[in-house]
Amino acid sequence: MSGAAPRTTVAVITRNRCASLLRTLDELAALPERPPVVVVDNGSTDATVEAARAHHGGARVVAAGRNTGALGRNLAVRHATTPYVAFSDDDSWWAPGALDTAADLFDAHPRLGLLAARTLVGPDAAEDPLNRVLGDSPLPPAADLPGRPVLGFLACAAVARRRAFLDAGGYHRVLFFGAEETLLAYDLAARGWGVTYEPSVTAHHHPDTGTRPGRTTTQQRNAVLTAWLRRPLTVALRGTGRLAAAAVRGERDAALALSGVLTRLPAALRSRAPLPARVEHAARLLDRPPTTPASDPAPDPQDQYR
Repeated sequence: MSGAAPRTTVAVITRNRCASLLRTLDELAALPERPPVVVVDNGSTDATVEAARAHHGGARVVAAGRNTGALGRNLAVRHATTPYVAFSDDDSWWAPGALDTAADLFDAHPRLGLLAARTLVGPDAAEDPLNRVLGDSPLPPAADLPGRPVLGFLACAAVARRRAFLDAGGYHRVLFFGAEETLLAYDLAARGWGVTYEPSVTAHHHPDTGTRPGRTTTQQRNAVLTAWLRRPLTVALRGTGRLAAAAVRGERDAALALSGVLTRLPAALRSRAPLPARVEHAARLLDRPPTTPASDPAPDPQDQYR
């Protein structure tokens, strides 16, 4: 597709990670596709905005002025003018040719709403464990979709049809950030859009090796809030009960997550919209823990909802 109008914009969110962002912009600028890039800065207090605007790649930089979390991706999509949007974080980018491959798949499959890519981690390009989880999805193949149907993906390694993303409402403000992908996958599927894992499309992820404070807490909180937003009350109550039991046992992360659930629950209930029966059936298939040979470590079932 060299010389043709770009079909895919890369959307990047960042906050106070100037050096990492500049590396991502270097990698994106070197792609043969030369995609347009929209960077949403979530209220950085360092030199991120100025450095990104001065970068030779010519990214459009949108300063949100505050930390909008995952909602920054919604803002980036609204600024995109191409039919497809590929998501990167400030520590991830796309392999050469990946965006053209993804765009070809979207062109050929009009119902495809979001494509989860194969993710390679770090300088050794190790397989992200999520690749196996998504590739082993129990959801049956769909004749009008490529890859394997899923209801989960990694936000920094996904490509979406812009129209489908906007139709589904993008990322939900109740969750803000952390394990926010499952709800978007639910909302796309509820509107009839396909969500699939396609390993022929590759993203590279070089995450910071340090631990991120509060990550487990927000993932636990948002998994339960997602249930309150879209799943049957029995599922939501069960998830809340598990958090409460862990909190009683003295697990600090669970206690903080439960507090976060209770704080955000009124807003979640106002936005509650249970899934259609066909999507709830698929979600229940994914609720079941995967069958794994005894010699292999069992993947965390929550990995599919990262």
